[in-house]
Amino acid sequence: MIIDGNNLILGRVATFAAKKALLGEKVDIINCENIVITGNKKDIIAKYKRKKTMGVPSKGPFQPKKPDMFVRKIIRGMLPYKQPRGRDAFEKIKCYFGVPGSLKEKAATIKTAEVDKVPNLNYITVGKVCEVLGWQRK
Repeated sequence: MIIDGNNLILGRVATFAAKKALLGEKVDIINCENIVITGNKKDIIAKYKRKKTMGVPSKGPFQPKKPDMFVRKIIRGMLPYKQPRGRDAFEKIKCYFGVPGSLKEKAATIKTAEVDKVPNLNYITVGKVCEVLGWQRK
């Protein structure tokens, strides 16, 4: 299954992908930089800046800066990744920045995860959060 992440809510996409992967399906998520996180922008940025500065730089915990790895780590939190079943499911999930050439045509969207369904207009994209964390577009 290929999911196009344009204007989809991150938590809903992550739960959907985690459930599909636990059932044994391969999940590819494209356009990870355009997935949105709902809530107050200042609070979201402060939360992830705090996570980035936690711990010891050599030992972790590590907060990824790239949007595809950022989304993948959030999905990992919704899986029992310390058990064999969760590890197998996590290997079936792939996230991509932009659209790879082989996945252009078959992308689908999740109607229940669209940001238009939420009455709250406060949101920020994963790409903007990653830029604040130090990611540089190339």
